[in-house]
Amino acid sequence: MRRTPWALVGLLVAAGIVAAFHVGKVPPALPSIRAELGATLRQAGWLLSTVNLITAVGGMAIALTADRFGHRRLAVLGTALGVLASVLGAFASSVDGLLVSRVFEGLGFITVVAAIPTLLLRIARVEDQRLVMALWTTYMPAGAGAMMLISALVLPGTSWRIAWFVAAAVSALMLGALLWRAVPSRELDAIPVARRPVLHEMAEVASSGGPLAIALCFGAYSCCWFAVVGFLPTLQIERLHLATSTAAIVTAVVTIVNVGGNLAAGWLLRHGVQRVTVIVGAAVPMAFCAAGIFVDGLPDLVRLLLAGIYSAVIGVVPGALFTAIPVHAPRPQLAGASTGLLMQGSNIGALLGPPITGALVSAGGWPAAAWLTSVSLGIAAAAGVFLHWRERRKVPA
Repeated sequence: MRRTPWALVGLLVAAGIVAAFHVGKVPPALPSIRAELGATLRQAGWLLSTVNLITAVGGMAIALTADRFGHRRLAVLGTALGVLASVLGAFASSVDGLLVSRVFEGLGFITVVAAIPTLLLRIARVEDQRLVMALWTTYMPAGAGAMMLISALVLPGTSWRIAWFVAAAVSALMLGALLWRAVPSRELDAIPVARRPVLHEMAEVASSGGPLAIALCFGAYSCCWFAVVGFLPTLQIERLHLATSTAAIVTAVVTIVNVGGNLAAGWLLRHGVQRVTVIVGAAVPMAFCAAGIFVDGLPDLVRLLLAGIYSAVIGVVPGALFTAIPVHAPRPQLAGASTGLLMQGSNIGALLGPPITGALVSAGGWPAAAWLTSVSLGIAAAAGVFLHWRERRKVPA
């Protein structure tokens, strides 16, 4: 019986984690970038959101490109692009030059994370696919959180350029590992399949209830999660009067504990817990937990504790959704495109969450942000129930 090559699985998951370094390096570096390059708040916002914007617009298109160009080839190319763009960004002498490098970093990021899930499904035994995809969901909190922590520790007293060089160096090491281990691996060889026109396949996925519900659920999750984590430093600085570096470290830790939930989802699903139980069982109580972070009347240290609990527990949602892709994809050949649609939903939510939260807080103070977190997680729970309904009826997605 064919066995899952766990060493290769670990390498591919690590490639996603390294790609996410280019997302996590920016938030702690913004004060240094603004001081050195004179970036405005609007430009700083673009530096933060460029990667999300590219993924929100092109997730499914790039996934379908990987289906034709080759997933392994695209993963290697994306990692190489991350190295080059990060080095060029480190030498940028203007905000415009740095923004251009961020566009290419975004392209590198999306090519890696759109290509790898299909490779993981290709090499994993059917019995191991849930666990493998749960491992994959750790790439963003593990990579972005680790780089945020590194930046928060390294940047005081140094330039933001150091963070860019660190990300480039780690990506270069990963590129070497992929060239050494993944490129010659026969296990990653593509299985020839008949392809339909790109627009036809995009329409097929975008009109399927299962992938749409997965994307909606992930978008609602991301909207809430980025609203909480995105404003956590501000809450710490304004209410607890913590130093900026301390706030960055706490935020990085809150981000990293999300990994625990990602892994717990794989364990729960593998031991027979239903997907709807995982999603709804996390979304409903965490709606109250997230609201508690913003409402008045709680001690400020309790808010930080609630943020950590929220991040850890709600992390089961991505694990439950990524493992739903093979079940709900219209055809097995469209698992990659369905993953791309999931990523588009996730990044649309990430783009919408912070500005909506900012508008609510400006209009009604911090307690008003609880409306967004409650509604978002309510939508996530409803989408989870819909997915369960489809799975019980065994209707093709």
